[in-house]
Amino acid sequence: MSQPNKVRPPYIRPMKGWWQRNSFFKAYMARELSSFAVMAYAILVTVGLVSLSQGPEQWDSFVRAIKSPLGIALHVVILVSMIVHAKSWFEIMPKTMAPIIANGKPVPAALITRSGWAASLAVTALVMVLVWVLAP
Repeated sequence: MSQPNKVRPPYIRPMKGWWQRNSFFKAYMARELSSFAVMAYAILVTVGLVSLSQGPEQWDSFVRAIKSPLGIALHVVILVSMIVHAKSWFEIMPKTMAPIIANGKPVPAALITRSGWAASLAVTALVMVLVWVLAP
């Protein structure tokens, strides 16, 4: 005698904290969260440009705001987030670009990542030197 078919309830995977269970997903979420810092800085620069266009009083007010302890703290948070964002993008770069072949062999991913960092640091240094030399 056969048993009647029992209907099993569907398996529902728990979603709460799904990204906290795996280090890959933690890094993914940090990368995604860091994109908000990029957006925040873009907004900050836009506000600065608008205040600059509205005259010296508005510009001085903007400069006072970003020199305040809260403004400096915001810049520190944005800087750390930008470093996380850049790190993740330089790590992703060799995975997303077409393979580079040199002397019949593919260029190692680590070399591509290091080249991205080197280019970024070189441009940063150049901008800092230009600001130092050209600043009144």
